[in-house]
Amino acid sequence: MAGSAANPLPPGAGPAPVQFTPVTIEPGAQGDRGRTPMTGATTGLIAGFGAYGLWGLFPLYFDALTPTGAWEILANRILWTLVLCGAILLVRKDFAWIVPLRHQPKLVAGVTVAALLIATNWIVYVLAVTSGHTSDAALGYFLNPLVTVGLGVLVLGERLRPLQWAAVGVGVLAAGYLTLAGGRFPLTALVLACSFALYGLVKKKVGDHLDALHGLTLETAVLSPIAGLVLVIVAVWGGGLDFGRHGAGHAALLVFAGVATAVPLLLFAVAAQRIPRSPSA
Repeated sequence: MAGSAANPLPPGAGPAPVQFTPVTIEPGAQGDRGRTPMTGATTGLIAGFGAYGLWGLFPLYFDALTPTGAWEILANRILWTLVLCGAILLVRKDFAWIVPLRHQPKLVAGVTVAALLIATNWIVYVLAVTSGHTSDAALGYFLNPLVTVGLGVLVLGERLRPLQWAAVGVGVLAAGYLTLAGGRFPLTALVLACSFALYGLVKKKVGDHLDALHGLTLETAVLSPIAGLVLVIVAVWGGGLDFGRHGAGHAALLVFAGVATAVPLLLFAVAAQRIPRSPSA
């Protein structure tokens, strides 16, 4: 046919032929373009609910670790989490991200700050729960969303709608009532709320450079020397380690600290990366 694309007409003989160039779309080529911001926020919200739901069970878990002290529990959480993360990386053969860290001192510094913040949160929480002050620890995590929203507004420049400001106001009034009902200054609650909110902020900042597993691996690696020193101090000057002294079941629960710590923190890291600090951003 004279006007077909296969037999183009000579110049001036008629309209120019239409050339069709085949386009091949490779699987996954659309990447994140196929995921709307709402999808990412929804995933983060689900991950956040999962993390806080698991953390809600922690008082029962730590009670099962009796009579192990808070410092030994802290050390076990750090070391067994590092072992678990290392095992996952080994199975995945996922170590290529480690070498470039030598040329990213700011990133390593940020992860170190995050590690120290979460370690502070861990030890204060475990001390509160194991000493019979679970209500103080619960108040800390009630205050945490308020501090988180405050950081989102003040540090990240996020904005709240009027109805959301009203919700924050209700939360502040409720926190004030619970504080007055407690009859003492909520130091434990404030330390827990502020340390975890700051941890979330730092995780949001470094989340573009490290995924959840890599970040948690690096955090626990940074803390592992401290954990080792804690175990030495407890073993030599603290009356000895409880690990293995109360049966295989108790020892298994201490080893399980790696899973109990890693899973909600990985979920939280996903939430911190995908949802804004304040709800309207």
